[in-house]
Amino acid sequence: MKYKIEKNTVQETLILPLYSRKLCTELYPNLYRDETTVRLLDQIDYDFSEAEKNSRSLMQRFGALEVAMRQNDLAFEVQAYLKNHPCAAVVNLGCGLDNTGKACDNGSCKIYNLDFLDVIALRQQLLPAGEREQNIPCDLKDPAWFDKIDASGGAVFFASGVFYYFLTEQVRELVQGMADAFSGGVLVFDAANRTAVKMIAKTWLRTAKIKDVGAYFAVSDAERELSPWDSRLQVSSRGYMMGYNDLKDPSVSGFFRFLAKVGDNGMKMQIVKIGFGGKL
Repeated sequence: MKYKIEKNTVQETLILPLYSRKLCTELYPNLYRDETTVRLLDQIDYDFSEAEKNSRSLMQRFGALEVAMRQNDLAFEVQAYLKNHPCAAVVNLGCGLDNTGKACDNGSCKIYNLDFLDVIALRQQLLPAGEREQNIPCDLKDPAWFDKIDASGGAVFFASGVFYYFLTEQVRELVQGMADAFSGGVLVFDAANRTAVKMIAKTWLRTAKIKDVGAYFAVSDAERELSPWDSRLQVSSRGYMMGYNDLKDPSVSGFFRFLAKVGDNGMKMQIVKIGFGGKL
């Protein structure tokens, strides 16, 4: 039996990123594989004709490459943390239907997937929690969820495409709260500069009738801009298109490598890593 997704619903907003990850898997198989997404899409009753039509465009294909690199980069940082903290909590902030936590499972970590109640309800249908895994409904801006994370073995948090929709002040408060609650933990997430955030915001800003995009979270120089938030933070960043991979795979055209350089250098598309240490 297939799970039916209606157009113009909250659930639809979760399906389209899935389609992007499927497209990544098909277009860049040497760079990215997401078998869970392929399986999930087989379980979903949804009209993908428009998405399939859009997938033929050059920019849609480059967008799929962006998705692939971002997910790979975040998984790399999660796995790097687990090497030194094998029993850590792996926490997917704003998880949607992403299964990166399970993909990074080392057999001893604890996996937490956090999102709004309606999102987690759909996730429970399609991706029920496995062993050492919890799907937790919450509002990330409300620190009540901190108490649900067992960080006794360390904690690595990651957010994919999430903080663009937060006000800068909301990200700052969240990071400061996490520094209090999860000393020794790490947060990794994707970010970009103001120009890129304005481009990302074109669609959702109109829908939300938001006028001041300048209030939304954007980063050009992560270390310089975010370190002053709290003396306990160790901040670093790497370009997310080419900071982890040279993209010299045959599946990636020279033009796309050029666009990737523009993204990393011009738009400051980056993976930000924040370590929560003790006060200096």
